[in-house]
Amino acid sequence: MTTPASDKIATFITSFKSANVTSDQYHVAARALFDTVVCALAGAREPASRLVVEYARGQGPSGGARVWTTGEQLPIELAALVNGTMGHALDYDDVSSPLRGHPSVAMFPALLALGETINAEGKEVLDAYVVGFEVCLRLARAMVDDHYAKGWHSTSSIASLGAVAACARLLHLPHGQCVNALGIAVAQIAGSRQNFGTMSKPFQAGQANALALRSIGLARLGFDSSPHALDGDQGYSALYADGADLCAQMDQLGSLPFEIETGGIEIKKYPLCYATHRTLDGLMDLLAEYPGLSLSEVDRVEVLTNFRATVPLIYDCPQTGLEGKFSMQYAVTAALLDKKVGLSSFDDQAVLRPEVQAFLSRVSVREAEPPMFPRWAQLRITLRDGKVLVKRIDQLRGSKELPLSDEELVAKGVDCCAYGQPAVDAAALARACFSLPTQKLSSVFAALTPKP
Repeated sequence: MTTPASDKIATFITSFKSANVTSDQYHVAARALFDTVVCALAGAREPASRLVVEYARGQGPSGGARVWTTGEQLPIELAALVNGTMGHALDYDDVSSPLRGHPSVAMFPALLALGETINAEGKEVLDAYVVGFEVCLRLARAMVDDHYAKGWHSTSSIASLGAVAACARLLHLPHGQCVNALGIAVAQIAGSRQNFGTMSKPFQAGQANALALRSIGLARLGFDSSPHALDGDQGYSALYADGADLCAQMDQLGSLPFEIETGGIEIKKYPLCYATHRTLDGLMDLLAEYPGLSLSEVDRVEVLTNFRATVPLIYDCPQTGLEGKFSMQYAVTAALLDKKVGLSSFDDQAVLRPEVQAFLSRVSVREAEPPMFPRWAQLRITLRDGKVLVKRIDQLRGSKELPLSDEELVAKGVDCCAYGQPAVDAAALARACFSLPTQKLSSVFAALTPKP
């Protein structure tokens, strides 16, 4: 009889050896933590963030784990929900292409909330993240392409299971409790791309963390679930992935090098959906080549991409800043008009500018036939005088192939803090995160506490 997928994941969690994690891999994980936290700091003032904090405060006694932006204490599930929602509110947090989603914001809020309650060593938290990331990407490789195309939001519908695995590792749960926690998570998993462009998209990221902690907490008390919850006839794969075979990928769990190196983490340069970023890289290159180019000179823009590259871009004519984050038309128009795409690009007023709305229909987007990989984008700008500018982009800046330097990442953090939490010293926070393999997790919280 085939060993159930949950059993294989539990075996990986309980047999994981931190000695197999390289110093470079720890640094990648620490960078991901820094990026997640600064994106939450930048997102603190967003309506979704304010409302989820208001909700959490109304749920009962405080205590447990801190809200990164305010320092107040909430029960750990609520703290993770709040921090995860804030971390994804601007859609500026890191990405994994094999996941087609955002792994770090689905795991670190839960890990930090849990780690705070046990006064965890920083290295233990990063080990747990590596475990969760491995589970995320192995599941994604087995099922994500059709799963995502059908409308599931893989940041919550897949990465939730990675969050469970990460938290189970941090607590060193026994095998049976790991299996039960995964099944309890299946009882809660959801997340729809229909919610993109609304407050519920970042909520889905926050919920991935909260449900992971709930699953772990119940499993520790003896709450059970089906050992076949992932791959049984009526289990997760059957319902969420048309019965995709999980076994081959689950058998690869823990193969060296780990997925944190092979799958990689991609740091966003622009605060909107990653599906726009290749096109924006090309457009920024063209603006550098033609510094006098203005929106008024452009007749039309044609974007051609690889198959399924634009699936998350569901708004052709956005009317709000959140909708603009999922619109190629707006990304291109804003870049041409403003010569940049930054945090302020996604105010509602910026999207509703008359010159923006008038130009949106002049941007066309088309996907090529399969295959889906390798990924690429081609930009064709036709000027009113008939001149045509063309740029093709294969390698994406910020990807694992062309990663941002530590200095560039810290600069992003400085910008995020200035936007949302100016009292936090981003450089000091980066030092705390980057030194985490040799420090207590509490060093990160100390760096988040503004100096008097």
